[in-house]
Amino acid sequence: MIGATVTVKELPGTGSSANTYGYYSITLPAGHYQISAQFMGYTPQVQTVNLNQSQKLDFQLTEQVNELKEVVVSSQRKNENITKLQMGVQKLDTKDLKNIPVIFGEKDVLKTIQLLPGIKSAGEGSSGFNVRGGATDQNLILLDEATVYNASHLMGFFSVFNSDAIKDISVYKGNEPAEYGGRLSSVLDIKMNDGNDKKLSVSGGIGLISSRVTLEGPIVKDKGSFIISARRTYADLFAKLSNDSTINNARLYFYDFNVKANYRINNKNRIFLSGYFGRDVLGLSNTYGIHWGNSTATIRLNHLVSDRLFSNTSLIFSNYNYKINVNNGIEMNIISRIQDYSLKQDLQLYSGNNSTLRFGINSTLHKIIPGIITAISDVDLKSLTNKHAWENAIYISHQYSLSKKLSMEYGARFTTFSILGPGKFYTYDSIADPRDTMTYKTGQFMRTYFNIEPRVSFNYILNDASSLKASYSRNVQNLHQLSNSTSGSPTDLWIPSSNNVKPEISDQVSLGYYRNFADNQYEFFTEIYYKKLQNQIDYKTGAELNFNENVESQILFGKGRAYGLEMFLKKKYGKFNGWISYTLSRTERQFDGINNGNYYPARQDKTHDISIVGIYELNKHWTFSSTWVYNTGNAVTFPTAKYQIDGKTMMYYSNRNANRMPAYHRLDFGATWLVKKTKDFESSWTFSIYNAYGRDNAYMIRFRNNELDPTKTEAIQTTLFKFVPSFSYNFKF
Repeated sequence: MIGATVTVKELPGTGSSANTYGYYSITLPAGHYQISAQFMGYTPQVQTVNLNQSQKLDFQLTEQVNELKEVVVSSQRKNENITKLQMGVQKLDTKDLKNIPVIFGEKDVLKTIQLLPGIKSAGEGSSGFNVRGGATDQNLILLDEATVYNASHLMGFFSVFNSDAIKDISVYKGNEPAEYGGRLSSVLDIKMNDGNDKKLSVSGGIGLISSRVTLEGPIVKDKGSFIISARRTYADLFAKLSNDSTINNARLYFYDFNVKANYRINNKNRIFLSGYFGRDVLGLSNTYGIHWGNSTATIRLNHLVSDRLFSNTSLIFSNYNYKINVNNGIEMNIISRIQDYSLKQDLQLYSGNNSTLRFGINSTLHKIIPGIITAISDVDLKSLTNKHAWENAIYISHQYSLSKKLSMEYGARFTTFSILGPGKFYTYDSIADPRDTMTYKTGQFMRTYFNIEPRVSFNYILNDASSLKASYSRNVQNLHQLSNSTSGSPTDLWIPSSNNVKPEISDQVSLGYYRNFADNQYEFFTEIYYKKLQNQIDYKTGAELNFNENVESQILFGKGRAYGLEMFLKKKYGKFNGWISYTLSRTERQFDGINNGNYYPARQDKTHDISIVGIYELNKHWTFSSTWVYNTGNAVTFPTAKYQIDGKTMMYYSNRNANRMPAYHRLDFGATWLVKKTKDFESSWTFSIYNAYGRDNAYMIRFRNNELDPTKTEAIQTTLFKFVPSFSYNFKF
């Protein structure tokens, strides 16, 4: 249980919290103690210990099912947000996912985190998100430590994460601990459920366009468990009922599988196996189709080296690929892929109750296949040069309490990124033509980048209800996604740093004030941040990114800055709870070849972003929820004039991102009806309405000549979803 709290009743303020794998360590003088373990939604357990030597103490907590007026069982101190050191991090309760209304009634991790401050949606119909001014590719998304390169299903309407298979969700907004690295803006760390080692159970749900089922149970009771979770949409099955041959042969669906198993070898060793496989299929008859998907696999060994030293060793595989099939008389396939093979060794040393040392290594081999065109006979018609890179990191961090009021964490991450052969590498002149070509053999080092990423955080507790926090962090990114769209698409290309493309670097400083009210029922914080960005990427006007051997010649390099204010107020307990988040921010870029070298708004720049979430438990059978969101429209470039060439109307565009899309706002409603709940069976219905007041939010705006008066230009707005009701049936036995 991640974050379960273990305390010593005889020594108030002395205790520990479980790490990612449920391990904790407490150092005490010899004597008799009562040790208490707590976790949200579970019955607290107390054990009496006669401590005359080091010993191992396990707790097995059972779910709290008492029907009382109101019992609050907390996994943490009520003022944990005040006392904890980390800032710029937020955890999402998986129980909230069940109640918050989203489109088509699907519980969605990525849509829900966009209701938190500093995290903004990349656009309607997109799972992409922007954190503190960063681009969508500057977010590291991890599923059981494996990188997920494309986290969207159905072009972004769903995320790849089946909430039934998720145990823990943490978002770090650029102030992540030293063990994380590789992206500038954020880390979204998602842990899968371990399964039930007590009994076999089945749960799932049937919705309008998708269904899901989860099976979990013991491998060996109290020693090992497994979980298998599957999900699939079935719009394609309904299409088969159509008499229209075009619709009848259309393919539009996704499926995914989550699998995990763990086994306790002995008191000092535990092994975990987890995997994910998901696929999207989009096609029109036999003439066109696109398939894309992720697959990940993780093998982890937890080992207790001693009563104070915890070790985690991981072997990780990650793969993302897409395949485009075109049949215009001759069937051809376009294939692209990115693969990672990683080894991680993490160590955690509890040197005392007020001191924790974390250190480790991480080594990843990247293989990128940017594009291959094959004929039906699997003969390569054209292929781009494959990219190979080797990324390594060593990190160390020390968390230390200087006094009861002041604590700090300091550390650094040292990284190397090497570009490897085989392949050809180009150097370009001022007009982007290849000036020089270098050829390297397999395993040869073309270039290596070295970077140090220092990080430090402070927390000063003013009193039991308030604290001040400050932090500085540097992050480096060596993998870059090339995309001309705002929200991204499955065919976006990833490229590594090279002799032309330098590592992106960000330096962020932040300051926060945290305050609780009404005996910790209300939690409030406000943070301000400033982020300086180096080696940012943009594109030349008319850049050709797809299937271009010289794609690096289409890229411009510059700098950026992002700064803002975040505010968050949450009611944590009671029948009615929820939160309000507000972000005031600016995100700007500066490139010599754009807007005469002046700073201009980045396309993800949104000045105001507001989210209001309310959840009301009417009784033990009915729970109601609602969300309202508002944000300033994205920065875009609209035409400012037009002219004609050979009778064709051409649009003239001036400064980059000088215009704005209309403001976006939407109201959603949801309700959950718990039909039946016993010890052995549970059933419920979930209802939701997306965009309840039918707002015509702009998805796209295009310009054309007015049909009646060609001298006039008109703007045409496209709206995706005006009003979407949905429902689903959920069960567990």
